[in-house]
Amino acid sequence: MKRKIEILAPAKNLIQGMAAINAGADAVYIGAPQFGARTNATNSVEDIAEMVRYAHLFKAQVFVVINTILYDDELSQCKKLIYELYEIGVDALIVQDMAIMEMDLPPIVIHASTQANNRDPKHVKFLKDAGMKRAVLARELNLDQVREISEATDMELEFFVSGALCVSFSGNCYMSIAGGERSANRGSCAQNCRLPYQLIDGTGKTLIANSHLLSIKDLDLSDQLPNLIEAGITSFKIEGRLKDIVYVKNNTSFLRKKLDAFLENSDKYQKASSGRTFYNFEPEMDRSFNRGYTDYFVNKRKEKIGNWESPKSQGQLIGKVLEVKANGYVIENYEKLNNGDGLYFINANGEADGAQINIIINNIVVPNTFKPLQVGTVIYRNSDAEFNKMVEKENSAVRKIGVKLYFTETSDGFQLLAVDEDGHQNSMAMKAAKELANSQESVIPNIKKNLAKTGNTPFIVDEIAVEFTGNWFLPISKVNEIRREVLEQLIDIRVKEYHRETFQITKTDHPYPVQKLDFMYNVSNKLARAFYKRHGVTEIEKAFELQWDPGKARVMTTKYCVKYELGKCARFQRETMGEKLVEPLTLKHGENEYKLKFNCKPCEMEIWEKDAELEFEDEDEQLGYVMKK
Repeated sequence: MKRKIEILAPAKNLIQGMAAINAGADAVYIGAPQFGARTNATNSVEDIAEMVRYAHLFKAQVFVVINTILYDDELSQCKKLIYELYEIGVDALIVQDMAIMEMDLPPIVIHASTQANNRDPKHVKFLKDAGMKRAVLARELNLDQVREISEATDMELEFFVSGALCVSFSGNCYMSIAGGERSANRGSCAQNCRLPYQLIDGTGKTLIANSHLLSIKDLDLSDQLPNLIEAGITSFKIEGRLKDIVYVKNNTSFLRKKLDAFLENSDKYQKASSGRTFYNFEPEMDRSFNRGYTDYFVNKRKEKIGNWESPKSQGQLIGKVLEVKANGYVIENYEKLNNGDGLYFINANGEADGAQINIIINNIVVPNTFKPLQVGTVIYRNSDAEFNKMVEKENSAVRKIGVKLYFTETSDGFQLLAVDEDGHQNSMAMKAAKELANSQESVIPNIKKNLAKTGNTPFIVDEIAVEFTGNWFLPISKVNEIRREVLEQLIDIRVKEYHRETFQITKTDHPYPVQKLDFMYNVSNKLARAFYKRHGVTEIEKAFELQWDPGKARVMTTKYCVKYELGKCARFQRETMGEKLVEPLTLKHGENEYKLKFNCKPCEMEIWEKDAELEFEDEDEQLGYVMKK
């Protein structure tokens, strides 16, 4: 039996979720009224129910995100919501807080959110043995690490393949609290990583004055799909529950085409849902929101991944400025541009800047507001007016389910049988007098022509058979009527006969991989504590939100490294790094200051509040190049 491979798309709301399904998503993830890590992307239970019905029509799944940490006074409300979601047919919940595993739940499938910090085989295997069906793996893993996890457990594995990257280990970023008392683990990330910072060395010297030093490029692993499948990934996730509909449709469509090309001749893998999508545009990921692209660490640390100029969309590379005119620019590949497009460039001061095209006259691109640019300036288009207009149309991506129609005689009339690509069927008979047509010309071609007109239904006719013993006259209105009713009923049949997997969690006591939990395990309620204690944990620190000591806390751990971005990494850039930086390095934004600590053996960087008392070990000592003092 072939293994199903899934594209999982974000759904900010019902409309965008349906658009993602139409564009080829095998599943969508959507926020509930509460407890999702994007407080600006909530949805009513009624809208989620409608999303479920639409997705199930195409054998696609709906996962609801309940991935904030919970406080004690929220536990009963969370449980009530889970029961409501189960009743409306939701396929799975994506959760962070282990309190949910301690609740008396309906038999609903549970996935471990990437916020649960799924980075090593022992942790992922533990979650599988506890009853979770799937783990959303940490973004910073490489292929070897993914493969190692896959070999350790038969748990379903999901991996982000496009969209924005969290610079921190997911679930372990506390900068929003330290910078303004908002919790990312409670759905209120303040995007501190996208702010401009000064970088100051240990002597007080400002190395970089004003740059987005924690802002990294967006993820694009579209070329890595076969490698990820081989490593054990079965679900490819697109980030973006706050993005617009153009982004969702474009990224989903692009990955659908990529994956279909791989699956086409595969004898091991297959698409995870039904139907096929017809596109009225050519998807290109760089034509919707992006900050430039990186493969992050999937192929280990190689290229620099920061985008320090701006956290805003960079978009699609167009070309260089060839000449500057009095009111505009001559730009390489200007023929790609359209009136109304937004341009992105780095100005003479080294700052991200932009302009909107007013008109293109001959080869001169005239902006609404002229800004002096140097010849050679690289131009990107970060808003593609024509492309956006095209993709926003409802018919830009249309999904259809294949169906075969059989029109035959009965003793007192005619019958239409419809059998769809998944074997669901519906038939309807109609009484009609059998009268021969006046013309000798066969009526069958005209009947087939009208049976094929499926219009706005989700079906496309792949085959039609008409079997008559005579050249019977039949009003076309009757043919249209029976076709319409049979297909409308087939929609209901498909939804009704959809098979939702269920799983009843039973409490286990197998040992957790570690016995002591620090604040990064985000334990914020009594049920989570009970869960870990039952699994052998002896010491449990409170979540950061419940014990923050202002000014002295570690607020982030990350694989991203400022030293590496500066070319000063003693591990990978030793031959070219030159003089060492004087530590501690400090990031400063307004009144907020953070110290950087570099752990070179695991290749990680920590960010601490300014009053933290830290011991700094020389990088050469850490790596064993010199003896410790």
